Amino acid sequence: MLAAAGGVSRCLSTVARSMSTKVAVVLSGCGVYDGAEIHESSAVLTHLSRHGAQVHCFAPDKSQMHVVDHTAGSEMLESRNVLKESARIARGKISDLASLSDADYDAVIFPGGFGAAKNLSSFATEGANMSVDPTVSEKVKAFHGARKPIGMCCIAPVIAARIIPGVEVTVGSDVEGTEKWPYAGTAGAINAMGGKHVVTDVSQAHVDSNNKVVTTAAYMCETGLHEIHDGIGEMVSEVLKLAK
Repeated sequence: MLAAAGGVSRCLSTVARSMSTKVAVVLSGCGVYDGAEIHESSAVLTHLSRHGAQVHCFAPDKSQMHVVDHTAGSEMLESRNVLKESARIARGKISDLASLSDADYDAVIFPGGFGAAKNLSSFATEGANMSVDPTVSEKVKAFHGARKPIGMCCIAPVIAARIIPGVEVTVGSDVEGTEKWPYAGTAGAINAMGGKHVVTDVSQAHVDSNNKVVTTAAYMCETGLHEIHDGIGEMVSEVLKLAK
């Protein structure tokens, strides 16, 4: 009985600490092929909610690189705004990324999806020669400089690799040519940009405690949604630990 009570007490203490933690979530549109990956974004928000964190979403107020028909994978001849599309995931509760101040939040998290490689950066078209959207770069540097944790999943860690010299991140495997890890070549690009790729399984998160950057592979791996969800849960948990 006493042991059980002690466990409950520790659990309640952890939730109480998280409830005072304010986390910014940066989205990149709505939909895996041209915006934020919806399952990853939802998993991030679900795990933050479970921990009792206070959350607000942000996205850059800019046009998407392009628009993709998600039924066919082909480009559509129309234009969409990243902030307005991201508002679909945030249920309308979202702000322009330009208004995000690191002084107001304890941590920031970037879900993945091709939007991170197309709208937040140019990785999709330029690989290791990529650039990062100026506002995104400004905010990442601000959180990093303030020693506040940064969480990233899926393809988003390439942003950290470009901005933070020597940062350790993971996109899962570095072995190319497998069906399970179709984007493993990204690991080489991370190393080429001056980052250090760390191999992990999809259910794991890697913590660079020196830079306070936490990453997980998510949909860089072709696997079940529950495993993606679990890995993101590890990332969120580690981000919240570093935030206090």
